[in-house]
Amino acid sequence: MKGPLSGLLVADFSRILAGPYATMLLADLGADVIKVEAPGGDDTRSWQPPVRDGISTYYLAVNRNKRSIALDLKDPTDLAAARELARRADVLVENFKPGGLARFGLDYETVAEGNPRLVYASISGFGSGPRGAELPGYDLIVQAISGLMSLTGDPGGEPFRAGISVFDVMAGLHATIGVLSALHLRSESGRGQHVEVNLLSSALSGLVNQSSAYVAGGVVPERMGNSHPSLFPYETLPCADGDLIITAGNNGQFRKLVEVLGVPELADDPRFDRNEQRTANREELRPLLVERLRTRTRTEWFRDIIAAGVPCGPINTVAGGIAFAEDIGLDPVVTAGGIPGVRNPITFSDSAASYRLPPPSLDEHGGELRKWLME
Repeated sequence: MKGPLSGLLVADFSRILAGPYATMLLADLGADVIKVEAPGGDDTRSWQPPVRDGISTYYLAVNRNKRSIALDLKDPTDLAAARELARRADVLVENFKPGGLARFGLDYETVAEGNPRLVYASISGFGSGPRGAELPGYDLIVQAISGLMSLTGDPGGEPFRAGISVFDVMAGLHATIGVLSALHLRSESGRGQHVEVNLLSSALSGLVNQSSAYVAGGVVPERMGNSHPSLFPYETLPCADGDLIITAGNNGQFRKLVEVLGVPELADDPRFDRNEQRTANREELRPLLVERLRTRTRTEWFRDIIAAGVPCGPINTVAGGIAFAEDIGLDPVVTAGGIPGVRNPITFSDSAASYRLPPPSLDEHGGELRKWLME
């Protein structure tokens, strides 16, 4: 069964995370992705530990289903190969410093002259404008500048970064959406276009209700630990042997929750009968819920609260999260050439993601690709 993007050729001039994540998603769905690396290789090859068989697991996470060619763009022969690849490609993805490929004749305007059907995606930290192009685009910096870190951590405590490079991943997803949208338009117009994504714009979009609180409501959000500014209960609550996440997102779920907890009268208490009231009076409601939750273990409450139709869950390690996905039949782990990775999250009824190639070693396919590009 062919993937939905079979037949597309993607020239991947990106490195680190946002670009490689986007191109791996395209590759999983059938695109032929050629990973162009500098002679020293993608930086994440050396980002270790942890490792598997001496290879960085960071690199392994975002580079399956690709073929690698190492090209020194300062070398005339290698530069000619890079230009030929761009001429043949349907999609080119790059995250050089804005304008950085122009000196090699690999910028969008130059490449599009010989390949007007090309969809050219650029990912940067702060956009290509004169005031943003010079700024370094690392995820941690964007987490700080965007305001995310001001929202992460305990009230009154220090700000914290998210546990992953969340805006690199988000920008990679936005780049993928942009590429697919441009390909759809190309099917009608016959022409490609330049798609630009930057981490800060992805961050501000991804802050959703928190950025809206300021933009639309004039409210500057603050750290609330695991609490939610607009919902209660929607946080960690202590049971007899540890915390459980409980999220009663509407009045019906709250009524079911308090019935399971054995305090059904709380659903009709005027202090708690609507979400607005529960949120405003959370300091009164929380101890009433905790008093009941402390009488039993997390596992016991999880079983009964879920059975009642109220969302809740334990706080797992990553290992526990993978195990839970396995338990409910999501089959989260796949192998590509013997290398395990996490399954592409998209399921299609009439096509499928595939896991054809393991993450390549540096220049693993250089010989065959050079020969092909010279034909």
